[in-house]
Amino acid sequence: MSQHSPTYAVTIRLRYPDSPGAMGRITTAIGEADGAIGAVDIVSIAKNAISRDFTVNASDVDHGKRIVEHLRKVEGVEVVHVSDRVFLMHLGGKIEVLPKTPIKTRDDLSMAYTPGVARVCRSIADDPDASFALTIRQNTVAVVSDGSAVLGLGNIGPRAAMPVMEGKAMLFKEFAGVDAFPICLDTQDTEKIIETVRQLAPTFGGINLEDISAPRCIEIEQRLDEELEIPVFHDDQHGTAIVVLAGLMNALKRIGKQLADIRIVINGAGAAGTAICKLLMISGASNIIACDRNGALHADEAEADSIKQWLAENTNPSKVSGPLSTAIAGADVFIGVSAANVLTLDDIASMADDPIVFALANPDPEIDPRLATEHVRIMATGRSDFPNQINNVLCFPGLFRGVLNVRASTVNDEMKLAAAEAIAAVIPESDLLDDYIIPSVFDRRVATVVAKAVAEAAISTGVARRKTKASFDLA
Repeated sequence: MSQHSPTYAVTIRLRYPDSPGAMGRITTAIGEADGAIGAVDIVSIAKNAISRDFTVNASDVDHGKRIVEHLRKVEGVEVVHVSDRVFLMHLGGKIEVLPKTPIKTRDDLSMAYTPGVARVCRSIADDPDASFALTIRQNTVAVVSDGSAVLGLGNIGPRAAMPVMEGKAMLFKEFAGVDAFPICLDTQDTEKIIETVRQLAPTFGGINLEDISAPRCIEIEQRLDEELEIPVFHDDQHGTAIVVLAGLMNALKRIGKQLADIRIVINGAGAAGTAICKLLMISGASNIIACDRNGALHADEAEADSIKQWLAENTNPSKVSGPLSTAIAGADVFIGVSAANVLTLDDIASMADDPIVFALANPDPEIDPRLATEHVRIMATGRSDFPNQINNVLCFPGLFRGVLNVRASTVNDEMKLAAAEAIAAVIPESDLLDDYIIPSVFDRRVATVVAKAVAEAAISTGVARRKTKASFDLA
């Protein structure tokens, strides 16, 4: 049986005679083509004919086409129109800018624009920090990408990356009330990206770097964070690490093991893998083996890549060498941020008792969860169609809400740890289950508690410029 998904849903408008059995023939045809009906809506009834929209979930684009072709063969049924629901959602883009105050009178115009605005401009010129109170900067984040490492799509460029960045902006607003704007840059030159973001910074209260390839993304983030007065956060690195840590905290509670005592294998030695490794080490993990496609990294073998060299020198205390299948033997935890189908059932069988597997490659994980579930104690993926989804949306909206609330100048390790602990604590230990170690992405408590924890950590570590605790409401 194929795996249906709303990602590949089509809405098919059919016209057919309003006669007994017609509806049954249509639903049967959809079922024979292995389609899953999501909704049926009447469009019109005229001249003994009825028009209905059938929303059908398919397993991929070609499957959707096969369903339509199967319906064309049903006697008396006319396929009027076929719409891809995902493309319909994207027509004209997914976000817009709206004024907070209507301009209906001459007085409104004179206050919002000339001449009244001049007084506000002079005030900011005299005190540049006033821009945080008197402009959109107070609540606005730039979502910046060069399109070089988009989702599972790779280097597709800035124009093709724009729908992803728009989606990110939607999530900021929906979950934390943060106004975010997508900025896709037509360059993949590190220096040009840094300079462009530096020039844009006065407009924003924070910078969310997104889908920039490694190792460039690490240098871009580090340098911008040092140079700018506002926080710079590369979500693919740190958002992933924070949610992984939250999920692992709760998974370890379920099996009764401690982070300091376990052996962890991280497959994927890029930006996300490195960030996960660093955050786990800060949290107390001491036995981590990082692997790339060539196998375990260790200090006895030099690496040309500076990121991998750091991993080789700071992980794998036993200097295990060899492929993933060797490194994973006896491990308590596998965390994959790599590629599809690199983990086997034999690998899992070689792990310690109660193995924990986080297979996070997208869209296809390191092992098919349907194969692995009965062989592991706890299974997590990055997908929404399986339990325990490790999704960055649990982190970045609340994190930026918190930093904006207290005007933090950076996002430090203490703030990242606070975010992870807050996410994990949303689920009381008494409610934890093997397939419920991480909150749902639609759990509205998450952004609020993350914002509060991050803001308090910023205040306690001295990086907040609002010294009093601000409101943590998301409105």
